[in-house]
Amino acid sequence: MAFQKAVKGTILVGGGALATVLGLSQFAHYRRKQMNLAYVKAADYISEPVNREPPSREAQLLTLQNTSEFDILVIGGGATGSGCALDAVTRGLKTALVERDDFSSGTSSRSTKLIHGGVRYLQKAIMKLDIEQYRMVKEALHERANLLEIAPHLSAPLPIMLPVYKWWQLPYYWVGIKLYDLVAGSNCLKSSYVLSKSRALEHFPMLQKDKLVGAIVYYDGQHNDARMNLAIALTAARYGAATANYMEVVSLLKKTDPQTGKVRVSGARCKDVLTGQEFDVRAKCVINATGPFTDSVRKMDDKDAAAICQPSAGVHIVMPGYYSPESMGLLDPATSDGRVIFFLPWQKMTIAGTTDTPTDVTHHPIPSEEDINFILNEVRNYLSCDVEVRRGDVLAAWSGIRPLVTDPKSADTQSISRNHVVDISESGLITIAGGKWTTYRSMAEDTINAAIKTHNLKAGPSRTVGLFLQGGKDWSPTLYIRLVQDYGLESEVAQHLAATYGDKAFEVAKMASVTGKRWPIVGVRLVSEFPYIEAEVKYGIKEYACTAVDMISRRTRLAFLNVQAAEEALPRIVELMGRELNWDDYKKQEQLETARKFLYYEMGYKSRSEQLTDRSEISLLPSDIDRYKKRFHKFDADQKGFITIVDVQRVLESINVQMDENTLHEILNEVDLNKNGQVELNEFLQLMSAIQKGRVSGSRLAILMKTAEENLDRRVPIPVDRSCGGL
Repeated sequence: MAFQKAVKGTILVGGGALATVLGLSQFAHYRRKQMNLAYVKAADYISEPVNREPPSREAQLLTLQNTSEFDILVIGGGATGSGCALDAVTRGLKTALVERDDFSSGTSSRSTKLIHGGVRYLQKAIMKLDIEQYRMVKEALHERANLLEIAPHLSAPLPIMLPVYKWWQLPYYWVGIKLYDLVAGSNCLKSSYVLSKSRALEHFPMLQKDKLVGAIVYYDGQHNDARMNLAIALTAARYGAATANYMEVVSLLKKTDPQTGKVRVSGARCKDVLTGQEFDVRAKCVINATGPFTDSVRKMDDKDAAAICQPSAGVHIVMPGYYSPESMGLLDPATSDGRVIFFLPWQKMTIAGTTDTPTDVTHHPIPSEEDINFILNEVRNYLSCDVEVRRGDVLAAWSGIRPLVTDPKSADTQSISRNHVVDISESGLITIAGGKWTTYRSMAEDTINAAIKTHNLKAGPSRTVGLFLQGGKDWSPTLYIRLVQDYGLESEVAQHLAATYGDKAFEVAKMASVTGKRWPIVGVRLVSEFPYIEAEVKYGIKEYACTAVDMISRRTRLAFLNVQAAEEALPRIVELMGRELNWDDYKKQEQLETARKFLYYEMGYKSRSEQLTDRSEISLLPSDIDRYKKRFHKFDADQKGFITIVDVQRVLESINVQMDENTLHEILNEVDLNKNGQVELNEFLQLMSAIQKGRVSGSRLAILMKTAEENLDRRVPIPVDRSCGGL
């Protein structure tokens, strides 16, 4: 068994020198111009995509079925697998890719959303004099620059603050961060700098100020990971790769090489998960790029193959945007157990994570309450005591499984390098394992190089450096203005479309429905507080979305931002998808149930129900109980011991507030723990107790009843929009 460690040099790309004096938007524009010059030579060898738009899934399946033999068959549609397909097809190789679930359905959509070299890996490289880790960081910093260039709509530089609470740490961390800049060389996004205590609090006002000495700010990249993965896969499809999601590899095909007499892998038996149809896909070379499932495919090839992948679970949580500044992240370099926690603005929310725990491989990882509370406790340590960090403010939570490469006997996943390994089996199966999101392109290049050498394929060098991904070529920071002016979209919606689809945003805008309002003219939102519109559902089907889960989690990112909002949008999403895909009522209901199960278990909705149940304790002072009883009885005028929709409507009418019955039903259902259609006094007290403890936030019923109590005589309208919608 041959192991080829990935070690690469750095290709210098212009741009870093003026970054210190330019703003982010100017810097991005400058960097793009400079890097275009550096990439001319690579681009000269690449022909235009063979397809203006990616072929339909049905057309791709026919290509898979009717092609006698591909040069390359990639198993796995994550970042690395999609990168392999793009690298292969742009070298002129006849390429196929199959993914058992959806593109980016696994680890690639559940990352920290950073494009980074790895500050902590550089620290380990220096402290342990580890040349492999150093090379990995240097390679990642080059790939960071390339990714920011080829997908400017999906990525951007992000300043990250490292707060310092001891004087001796200031020079220590400063030297480390400056070395990070130095290793990046001309790929440095912007030079790091030191902030005084007052300036640090100016930039990050919610920071814990007691004993704060100052802070150091450095730059890394941030991206929309699932959309980035999808852009790679769609670009591969446009260049001619036969790519198909929901295609499961049932077994590997083998044949005897007449020249050597050896048994070689020659393709795979594939099953369409959606229809059950099976057929063979033959290829000269098969690549295993299945992330955490690496060893399961290797065992298809050789049941005695030793495990080379040790999975590690990383949990992240999403909190309201007010927990962090809009354009400044935070790094906790040493948590209570020695791990690193990032606290970052993302999609106008705040993302915090990650944990690092050995785990079993599963298709449906679930975030644990223990990990969620660990992250919350670490966040509390760094935020001002004026900011109450509440469990109820967790809007979504997920767990991703990192496919770390290690000695199977190792138990400490934190000490494992993120270097990737290319493994070539006796039968010619090529496995790419390990690595990190940022280095997907160089991993793909190493893998295809190995495939060409091992299987004597005729192809030139990699051509993916500087190759724009779908939506990136004609994107500009002002593109959204044209969307507003030409189509009458809201500015927020236009900015979202430009940042999600790049130059393809115009195609989405053309599909947008008329609102019937004076403004915006088009663009009906799926849910009021997020800029996702109905047209994205129709366009998402063109991007190979096959299920409601695909739509709420990877075409839009609703499930990762707010699970309650995602659940509210589900019925309309299913209705729109059903119309396009000809689903009957049974299929629609099945999609609804599957998506709700996904939200409940994999996106943290289960944790919400566990914060408020019919067994929840009532821990209130006697004075609080009396106060809440009085509030309750303003609605329960008949002293029944419970309130219904009729009771709420009566109070609202008395203060001239109108609300439709469906909304009222939703509001009461959030608190109706035993689901009997009414809210008992005990349930209301359980709710108020959970709110006081911070386990629940944004309860519409609690806000409505409090506001009604205060305004019964003043006739002030009551706001009932979901407040954050925390879990």
